Amino acid sequence: MPKTIFEYTSVGRRGVTLPPREIDTPLDKIIPVKFHREKAARMPELSELDVMRHYIKLSQQNHFIEKGLYPLGSCTMKYNPKIHELLARHSCFANIHPYQHESTLQGALELLYELQQDLAEISGMAKVTLQPVAGAQGEFTGIKIIDAYHKAKGNTNKTKIIIPDSAHGTNPATCHLVGYDVIELKSNAAGRCDIARLRELVDENTAGFMLTNPNTLGLFETQIEEIAEIMHSVDALIYMDGANLNALLGIVQPGKIGFDIMHFNLHKTFSTPHGGGGPGAGPVGVVEKLIPYLPVPTISKDDAGYHLDYAHKSTSIGKVHTFYGNFAVLVRAYIYIKMLGAEGLRRVSENAIINANYLMAMLKDYYHIQHQEYCMHEFVADGSKQKKEKGVSTLDIAKRLLDKGFHAPTVYFPLIIPEAMMIEPTETESLESLNAFAQAMIEIAQEAEQNPELLHEAPITTPVRRVDDVRAVKELDPIFKIGE
Repeated sequence: MPKTIFEYTSVGRRGVTLPPREIDTPLDKIIPVKFHREKAARMPELSELDVMRHYIKLSQQNHFIEKGLYPLGSCTMKYNPKIHELLARHSCFANIHPYQHESTLQGALELLYELQQDLAEISGMAKVTLQPVAGAQGEFTGIKIIDAYHKAKGNTNKTKIIIPDSAHGTNPATCHLVGYDVIELKSNAAGRCDIARLRELVDENTAGFMLTNPNTLGLFETQIEEIAEIMHSVDALIYMDGANLNALLGIVQPGKIGFDIMHFNLHKTFSTPHGGGGPGAGPVGVVEKLIPYLPVPTISKDDAGYHLDYAHKSTSIGKVHTFYGNFAVLVRAYIYIKMLGAEGLRRVSENAIINANYLMAMLKDYYHIQHQEYCMHEFVADGSKQKKEKGVSTLDIAKRLLDKGFHAPTVYFPLIIPEAMMIEPTETESLESLNAFAQAMIEIAQEAEQNPELLHEAPITTPVRRVDDVRAVKELDPIFKIGE
């Protein structure tokens, strides 16, 4: 492990020398005595150069998108153009305050209004709220809207929501949180919804159906129209988890093929650095009949300008976040959409799909891939062959990738594929970087054949070797005691 910055301390060394104070005001006059420290803060004593070298060294020991390919894809990080960061931090955006009168916020409101319109057009939905600040909060908002719809219609018998077994874990958690029972639908042999079984599960108590499309196997659900007919026949609604929208831009409008409601992960699809858990934005789009239940306010426009619109407050599910959403993430998404335009957004998805299929073709002779038909933006390989024949697990393969300069893909998900490796290269990776990643995976498959013990020991070149993940969670110890 590298030293902490405190362990480099040299007594008396300084990075900055401040000039003498021109006004000698006693500290007691500025800060009440009861708030004074009882003893001086223990701070590292270093030169500016010491500090710069320490943090540059730490940054180089980490893996980041500018350093190498991230096969985790948009779920964690796809490349985000730096111009978005520059513009999102512009003082015209950064210095405004949500309590300002809307007459002084016309530029910001215009941006939000146009983003609402753009997302509605991209998704084929009638209207969008920008308020949710994460994908999971978007799900919560969407299921609350479904609940409000049924209550408004007097559908007091609606108690359950059906979810495929390939779903993201947040889907059933959200439904439970809102108060619905969750009914699992097994996938069929083709990795898609089992329609015959779905017909058996659906009845008058069904409130909705929650589907990720493309699903977590990277496959497009081709039976949406039939699913919509089944669900709408009992006045149930279809929710689309938009986490994988990166594959559909300019190709499919969910609102035009039967979905009633969906959320976007703006931080994934429309460019915001979000690895590590934030920040995010999870706008929700709905069809016409669900507009009355959207959170308030939405942004409207009339001859006098742009407004925070509370007109449907009496039927709304209410606010789901303070103020108007995660504004800086919305700004980045707006810039991304405007810079690319309709043609550019479609090329994003086309390139993401081509890149995923290229990698799948490169790796199919070395790893088991249960669904080998053309995929969308991602595919799922697995280490079952290596596990069965050589005792090499998917975790071993993932750790060995670190030695070869790549971050690991999502592993052991989706849960329906044993030893799963979900690989999503995204649209921004070049042919050269895809080839380099494929070559690393092929070398690992060969190492598993010839020297499986090497993979059990991996990683062997990283500053920190393999850690005990379970122990780290159960015996969390975030405190570093100086001098011990």
